[in-house]
Amino acid sequence: MRAVVCREFGPPEGLQIEDLADPKPGPGELLVEVRAAAVTFPDALIVQDQYQFKASLPFVPGGEASGIVRSLGEGVDGFEPGDAVCGGMQTGGFAELAVVRSDACRKLPAGLDFESAPGLLYSYGTALYGLRDRGQTKPGETLLVLGAGGALGIAAIETGKLLGARVIAAASTPEKLELARASGADEFIDYSKEDLKERTKELTRGRGADLVFDAVGGAYSEAALRATAWEGRFLVIGFTAGIAQIPLNLPLLKGCQIVGVFLGAQHGRDPEWGEAMRREIDDLCAEGKLNPGIGGTYSLDRAPEALRDLLDRRAVGRLVVTP
Repeated sequence: MRAVVCREFGPPEGLQIEDLADPKPGPGELLVEVRAAAVTFPDALIVQDQYQFKASLPFVPGGEASGIVRSLGEGVDGFEPGDAVCGGMQTGGFAELAVVRSDACRKLPAGLDFESAPGLLYSYGTALYGLRDRGQTKPGETLLVLGAGGALGIAAIETGKLLGARVIAAASTPEKLELARASGADEFIDYSKEDLKERTKELTRGRGADLVFDAVGGAYSEAALRATAWEGRFLVIGFTAGIAQIPLNLPLLKGCQIVGVFLGAQHGRDPEWGEAMRREIDDLCAEGKLNPGIGGTYSLDRAPEALRDLLDRRAVGRLVVTP
């Protein structure tokens, strides 16, 4: 099979496209012919050895993929060769074939195709867990979404609207803001041209945002925290622009909370909760309440380019690699 291989940690440009021996499924595993693999920020961090999960060299990046079951390992129940499935793995997705644990795999949900299924839990699961479970979003509250044109940002916009919030979308280009508009956002901030704090205050008549969904970090975090309302909730999602250094007097002065949102850790601590969350997201998609679109597809040869676009914040919407 052809696969993207990481032989030493570093930038995505160091990844190689190689011919490898076809993998074989072990007990409790499926061999899947990959049709699409999600491209996520954790994937980009793992190849640089900058993520909580440490991969062993050499490895094939890619944490979630969809495709057709080719063969079954010993003891697998509930699947047959030819089934259309989607499954999660820590590595292995950027290849023509991938091995997936049967307990981490599900049949392709109704209403989703191969490209739209991978990465759903990463994006919409993070948004739902963050906004509903950690942020306690209430109808009528104002939600400020940073990185509103990316996969997590779009998921936060749709989820916020589902929970009854008024959504302010903040992003760095008109193209990203246009996607945010199509996803249901109510107000818009181009923080490449506008002052994030002052514009948020203007759009909330001086009150500030009740919730901030920050998947960007860097200098934007402090500006957004300063634009948070009294007793607001600042949700820490990710750091595509770097990890911010926050003055701790701000939460005191604003009476607000800084809340960490780490879906992977929560899922690991309570797998049954995680599976219920996955089913809920599948159902919401099937009902048309969430609309997971794709912003860009890349061939296997262009997988390093996809990771670079993500790291450089050029990506608009969710990205997938299609072997």
